[in-house]
Amino acid sequence: MNLAALHPAVLHPNLRIRIAVGFLQRLLDSMVMSFMAIYLAFEYGVAVAGVLVVTVMVLGVVGTLAGGHMSDARGRRRTLLLGETGVCLTFALMAVADSPSWHNPAIVYCGYLVNKFAASFAMPANDAMILDVTTPESRKLVYTINYWSINLALAVGALLGGFLYNGHFTLLLALAATGTVAIAAATYFFIAETKPEDTEPTGPGESGPRGSILRDFANGYRLVLQDRAFGRLLIAATLFMSIELQLINYIGVRLARDLPAQDLLSIGSWSIRVDGVEMLGILRAENTVLVVALALVAHVVLRRVPDRVRLYAGAGLFAAGYMVLAVSDTGWVLLVAALVLTIGELMDVPVRQALLADMVPAASRTRYMAVYNLNIRVALVVASLCITIGSVLPPWGMAAMYGVFGLVIIWQYHAILTRPAARAEQLARA
Repeated sequence: MNLAALHPAVLHPNLRIRIAVGFLQRLLDSMVMSFMAIYLAFEYGVAVAGVLVVTVMVLGVVGTLAGGHMSDARGRRRTLLLGETGVCLTFALMAVADSPSWHNPAIVYCGYLVNKFAASFAMPANDAMILDVTTPESRKLVYTINYWSINLALAVGALLGGFLYNGHFTLLLALAATGTVAIAAATYFFIAETKPEDTEPTGPGESGPRGSILRDFANGYRLVLQDRAFGRLLIAATLFMSIELQLINYIGVRLARDLPAQDLLSIGSWSIRVDGVEMLGILRAENTVLVVALALVAHVVLRRVPDRVRLYAGAGLFAAGYMVLAVSDTGWVLLVAALVLTIGELMDVPVRQALLADMVPAASRTRYMAVYNLNIRVALVVASLCITIGSVLPPWGMAAMYGVFGLVIIWQYHAILTRPAARAEQLARA
């Protein structure tokens, strides 16, 4: 498939480089950061490791908001370079601190803390830069390619990290430091600034010189939080991610605890027998493989389907698939449910990303992206709480809750899509 022929915007140099760099970033993050909780648990114990990881998450939120503000105020390229340089230096520090000649877990953790802050600081600028160089017509394809690339990177990174973690963690950190040198160099030598000119937003009655940095910061995010349509999309994205994270939270616990060992496939005396934990691994692998295999095909097949239909049907299929995962104890039924929810995911995600891009005013792109990216943190909290809720509710009750989440997502989409005129007026004022 010749993607460049489909949309010339794919050929924009910044776009090509950012997608390639994003692939390497996700690969390195999956290769190393997925195992940091395990590292901390072995060094400090499970209880302390939990507190340390939560601290990292909180600092990541601060980094995301700070990076969003700086990118809108000072430019995408400068923000990316600061963040990527910080990631590179902290990976190098972690590699040295974990080496046999030093082995200082406290320094490794401090490096991890600053590393996630720096990575979060750069993330909104990266998202806004992709937005800056795409058109409304090309965005669904671009986000499909990016989504495919991210899933492939996460799968490959987790595989490499799983093989190298035991006994070779220092090597993993050194490889990550080397990879981020290449990322920072690509940004420095090949990335051009894309921040629109004269886009600093001003609120009512705000004109002339700016006040303090903190006041400027607060005013910028106040305008974002007052955007009702964006708030609805943020709710939809948060609930969507909350459902998705159930597989490694409540559903994962349920399968490990309740799924009886069973044969998935039998041929004569040979059979594939799985328990709940193995079934969970198969379902996660199925979802990743299907996304990688079908994302670009789905774009071609679905490109003439109206966005409204894709959003409603996608959210419905996605929630329905997870509802089945919450209640079924039959292996093949679970596999079919994973196929259904993946189809829903492929229908929904690129269109939702394009919808977000269309509703974000140029003046505050990275602030919007910074706030939008917080949906992942909120969803992690919701998904964790669902483990506790699932200890009280029966499986069918959890399935019903996922169904309610799906209905609320569709309701938010409907509210956004039925008010285009009001939205256009709001953007004109922004």
